[in-house]
Amino acid sequence: MDVQHSLNPGREVFAVALLLLTAMVAVILSATDDLPALHSILDTAVFMVSAVLAFLLWDLGWRTRQLLPRLQAVVFTVVAVLELLHVITALDFTEAPSAAVLLRLGTWSPAAYLLPLGLLVALPLSRRDTNPAMFGVALLFISAGLMVLFAVVPRYSAPGFLGILRPTLIPAALLWIPLIAGFWRRRRADRLAGVFAIFSGITLFVPVIILYSETAADKVAVLAHFVRVIGELYLLLTLTQMGTADTAQRMRAEQALKASNEALEARVAERTAELQAANVGLRVEAQTRQVAEQDALIQLERLNLLERITRAIAERQDLESIFQVVVRSVEEHMPADFAALCSYSHHSRTLTVTRVGTRSGPLALDLAMTEQSRIEIDQNGLSRCVAGALVYEPDIVAIPSPFPQRLARGGLGSMVVAPLMVEQRSGVFGVLVVARRAANAFSSAECEFLRQLCDHVSLAANQAQLHDSLKQAYDDLKLTQGAVMQQERLRALGQMASGIAHDINNAISPVSLYVDALLTHETGFSDRARKQLEVIQRAVDDVAHTVARMGEFYRQGKGYGQMDLAPVPVTQAFREVLELTRARWSDMAQQRGAVIETNVECEGESPIVMALASELREALINLILNATDAMPDGGTLTLRTGHALEAGKGISRRVFIEVSDTGAGMDEATRRRCLEPFFTTKGDRGSGLGLAMVYGIAQRHGADIEIISAPGEGTTFRITFPLTSPAAQSTGSLRIQKIPRHTKILLIDDDPVLLTSLREVLVHDGHQVQTASGGGVGIEAFRDALKAGKPFPVVITDLGMPHVDGRAVAVAIKAAAPDTSVIMLTGWGQRLVASGEIPAGVFAVVSKPPRIAELRQVIADS
Repeated sequence: MDVQHSLNPGREVFAVALLLLTAMVAVILSATDDLPALHSILDTAVFMVSAVLAFLLWDLGWRTRQLLPRLQAVVFTVVAVLELLHVITALDFTEAPSAAVLLRLGTWSPAAYLLPLGLLVALPLSRRDTNPAMFGVALLFISAGLMVLFAVVPRYSAPGFLGILRPTLIPAALLWIPLIAGFWRRRRADRLAGVFAIFSGITLFVPVIILYSETAADKVAVLAHFVRVIGELYLLLTLTQMGTADTAQRMRAEQALKASNEALEARVAERTAELQAANVGLRVEAQTRQVAEQDALIQLERLNLLERITRAIAERQDLESIFQVVVRSVEEHMPADFAALCSYSHHSRTLTVTRVGTRSGPLALDLAMTEQSRIEIDQNGLSRCVAGALVYEPDIVAIPSPFPQRLARGGLGSMVVAPLMVEQRSGVFGVLVVARRAANAFSSAECEFLRQLCDHVSLAANQAQLHDSLKQAYDDLKLTQGAVMQQERLRALGQMASGIAHDINNAISPVSLYVDALLTHETGFSDRARKQLEVIQRAVDDVAHTVARMGEFYRQGKGYGQMDLAPVPVTQAFREVLELTRARWSDMAQQRGAVIETNVECEGESPIVMALASELREALINLILNATDAMPDGGTLTLRTGHALEAGKGISRRVFIEVSDTGAGMDEATRRRCLEPFFTTKGDRGSGLGLAMVYGIAQRHGADIEIISAPGEGTTFRITFPLTSPAAQSTGSLRIQKIPRHTKILLIDDDPVLLTSLREVLVHDGHQVQTASGGGVGIEAFRDALKAGKPFPVVITDLGMPHVDGRAVAVAIKAAAPDTSVIMLTGWGQRLVASGEIPAGVFAVVSKPPRIAELRQVIADS
């Protein structure tokens, strides 16, 4: 590949850049000044791309034996470590917040300095014999120093020269200027230099932009991160395209080599046929032609030998086996007293013995020419051979050079040294040494045979190298395709799950409203009926939370520090999940003739954990169902809880929850993999997602999972939660319930069942409610009421409706009556709030299925 081609980015690079630029424009136009979530996402993207670049550059340097890509890989590795620390410290570490804040202050700026500084230092070091490991250690020490420095130096200051707010980053911008110049000067000698020059030009704008940042996650900082991602993605995609182009070039070379081999075999076959025909004619000649006939037979035998060797090496794909076949064939069939193949290093101008014939082994010991031995190039035969010429020395005893004299001391009298090279301009990469004990032992025909043999060996060696490169490229491409296909499958599954979630939320909304209304307003129920209604209400809530998490197949959910946790009594949760799963462990088991006994054990008073009650119940339900499946013939299911002692302190610090069964148990391999997504031992009966969801719930709550299991001894899942003060967590989330005033409400939805149930609940609260089945009908009803002088102060509308959706309804109503409060009731409510995509003009978003208390609160606040 030429340099100019490597500098031309493909359509993929422009497509990614266009998408990121579009996102940057969206950030600029956004009404939000502080974007911490987007800032964290971009930090994570920078870390991941830096890590992938480090891997690609190291692989490139290792394969091409170039030092500069390996040094650049070390730089990106250290930068990736700093970016990872920067991402990790953005999380909520309740155990040591001061240390996390101090570490975070010293991570971004060192990375901003270390990347240009490391790349700049790598340029001169690449011309020396620099150890990449020592270079990496030096960078780590520099990183530590920079982290300490920037943890002390103030990051922001009052506006100074040109309005700069972060003067400590001015040198970071200046470091990119000599780096751009250095790479640009080397662009004709190194095809990667031009790519790095463009990358450096893009990344130069990162510290320039960040000079005007006021906070860590304001628009300016986010724009700088976008530019950083664009630069590294340009470098990543360009390196990938260059690798693809190299693979295509190797494939074309392999095809050309195959055609050359076929033509050569045809030529050999044709020549063989000619000689055979000539041999037939020689047999009828006079006796005077016997010498000529003998020569022809010898020539024919050599051609047949050449054909056999050619076929043998064509069937092999690695250099070692090719060299072994050649040396053995020459040693046995020429014959030869000594035969060896040596590889040649242009850098050190030495030969290294790669393969010695089996019969030549004892003599090789005497000559100090065993495999991996090094031979210096002298000024006679070997120097001419590595220059590309076949060398024949009929009497090596008379040659004063060191190498011929070495062979002469071993009792050899003549030698032929033939070069191995693919093309004249490519240079010699090895030599074939063949020697006999007698002087003048090689004829011109034998020398020509060895020259032709070396031509075939050179082509086969090049083909073997191309085959190895192609195989590696194919394996890499296969892994990449598999990862891309997996991502596409998850994205499609997520899109399908989003639609299913919307339909499920619509379907269970009337159930939630009616059950909530019955529990709130009706007092004539028996205790048993009220308890059953409460079970239904919890089940509906759990379904709603489960549906809300279906989006996690393709989108990251909340972290532990962002969830609205509440104190949950563990034993109460035990009773609730046992009631919810009774049909599975009791009724269905009894239908099979099996009996599963349940035990609830608690050490002392019931512990309380800070958690999302629905997620805790979901985790317990999954563990109970797994335990039930593990006991098809019956057994004992035990739910246990208590306080765990913190190691070394002897005081209660954590709460543990255990789900144990007396079932079949798991072997060690299954135990290690049972938490992986889509791993299942149930065949078609299992999805492989149950325990993976349990693991995700535990991670979001900062809990640890321990699995104790052995074949035939049952399984115990132990989840250990951090012990947190309920009062400290719960008081911050309390809200004073306002009493909504009676008002006129327009209710818009395309689901008639939901319209009916929601209208009844709102009318029961004293509101005047008018319904509209669809967005277009709702807009017309609102405009008619406005013309009649009886406007609706509150409008509740669905989001997803045919023809005219909730966004269009909100825009039309706010345009007609800006004072009207638009409340959006939708099955995608949690996703809209979490992603900050609340439509314009919407006062509040309420998720389906709605709770009466939440709806009252929103109406009261409107």
